[in-house]
Amino acid sequence: MLSGTTGYEQGLDELTVLPPGTVDPALSAALRESGERLFKAGWQPVELHRLVTRRAGPEAARLVADAAAAMLHRAPAADPRWTAQAAEIGAERWWTSDPDYPSELAKRLRTDRVAVLDLILSALALLRTLPSIEILMPPPGAALPRVVNTEKSDNRVLERVRALLAKAESTDFPAEADAYTAKAQEMITRHSLDEALLTADRTEIVPLTRRIAVDAPYESEKAALLHAVARANRCHAVWTPDLGFSTVFGFDADIDAVDLLHASLLVQAQRAMSRAEPGGAKSGGGKAGKSRLKTFRASFLVAFAHRIGERLAQAAREAVPIASSDNLLPVLRSRDLQVQETMQRVFPRTERARGARVDSDEGWHEGRAAADRATFR
Repeated sequence: MLSGTTGYEQGLDELTVLPPGTVDPALSAALRESGERLFKAGWQPVELHRLVTRRAGPEAARLVADAAAAMLHRAPAADPRWTAQAAEIGAERWWTSDPDYPSELAKRLRTDRVAVLDLILSALALLRTLPSIEILMPPPGAALPRVVNTEKSDNRVLERVRALLAKAESTDFPAEADAYTAKAQEMITRHSLDEALLTADRTEIVPLTRRIAVDAPYESEKAALLHAVARANRCHAVWTPDLGFSTVFGFDADIDAVDLLHASLLVQAQRAMSRAEPGGAKSGGGKAGKSRLKTFRASFLVAFAHRIGERLAQAAREAVPIASSDNLLPVLRSRDLQVQETMQRVFPRTERARGARVDSDEGWHEGRAAADRATFR
């Protein structure tokens, strides 16, 4: 069964009648090895947990957390970013014996043995299909990087940005949302330029890489918005549609800003889109109404991302002379070159995505209007 020579249902039936002392150690080892293989192949705890949740459900994702805990137990000296992600998904070694893990899992979940065997087999079947991806941080047991980026975003600035964006997301008045979002972008830009100047001569400050989840529906349109936000904040993004994430390259403070701003703009776009949706589509209207609603939403998000990109690029150009010194532009050019070199090392070959189709003029115009209201300066 575990070698793939037996069908799923037949394998489950066979394992059910075999004694636990024979089955449990093999299943436990297979799950541990599958998790370790994927973690060594570039998967980080949060993103593997997210993907398994989406494809197999939250109970299967529990097994990812357990696999991460098992790996940390064997190699506790790990990259702090990796251990932080493991903690985020609740990874802890709660079981007492690896060979008895399936039986202990059944007690923990308060379910029967057949259900646990089914859960483990379904998780193994999914994990077996996942490919290797780019290694962005060393997994437990790997050598830690000698050069560590010690640039840290100012928590006070980030908290103020989060507070402004939260107000922009919660208000029902577009003018208020505009003002809060504009202030947040202004604060982000000034902080980023200050960081660039302060760290210009510090060779240990190097570009980093972060994968940001892009969820269905309308993944490509949401990825386009992330790309626009990244580009305006001196980062680069590469979209991996089959795995549902974009990889963002940039300096630490800039990536933090991209992550925050993109999440907020998605919320604002969703609120604006709901207000602007055509009445007939909202009320149903059968297949025609659903189709109209789908094309409206896709076109809205394409236009929103396109217009936001234009406005953010303009805001970035205008911000440089204001907070600039004679040394700033060379520093920014040097940092951009470093970011591009990092991206090319990780993705030596990329393909330019074909632009999304716009099938709804109404959605396009409403999306641009919503982006215009999300003013940036």
